Amino acid sequence: MKVSNNSFYIIPFRAAKKQTEEDKNPISKLGERETLLKATAIAGLGFGAKALFYLWENGFEFEHLWRLGTKIVDKNKQVTKNKQLLYLGAFGALAIGFIGAVGALYTLFKTPEIMYNGKVNAFVKGKDMDLYRKSNKVEVELYDQMNDKAKDATDEEKKVLAQQYLKLKAAKNHTPDFIKQK
Repeated sequence: MKVSNNSFYIIPFRAAKKQTEEDKNPISKLGERETLLKATAIAGLGFGAKALFYLWENGFEFEHLWRLGTKIVDKNKQVTKNKQLLYLGAFGALAIGFIGAVGALYTLFKTPEIMYNGKVNAFVKGKDMDLYRKSNKVEVELYDQMNDKAKDATDEEKKVLAQQYLKLKAAKNHTPDFIKQK
């Protein structure tokens, strides 16, 4: 309840945040593993691109890939138009295939670590989320108790309740960092 400075007009206290869909525990092992798998796959593609660049720096020439791409296109006897464009496409497919293969190997190599870290992250975040949900319930209960007291309070008690309300509002339960805020 808020107390107006002009008179002791009673405004009922309300919890600053009601329980919403976000307050339900969204943490799961599968979700954490999925997040880690995506990050590892992207890192694997970056690793594959670096590996291809490293090979190019150390003497591997892209002419080898170009020749291989032209052989693939020339094997198809039906192609008569736009061979240069098809050569370029085959060359790009071979380069991207190499990067993808190295990325897949990198991801497979990191899979046991992903599985373990997914469990650990889900456990830690789950505990944080449970603590957040429980503290929200306590906060709502405190607001309700203050509201009940304010209904039958005297002027002095209203002043004390207003101070307690401000203290409770200052100690607001903050949302954990891993929850996306809108």
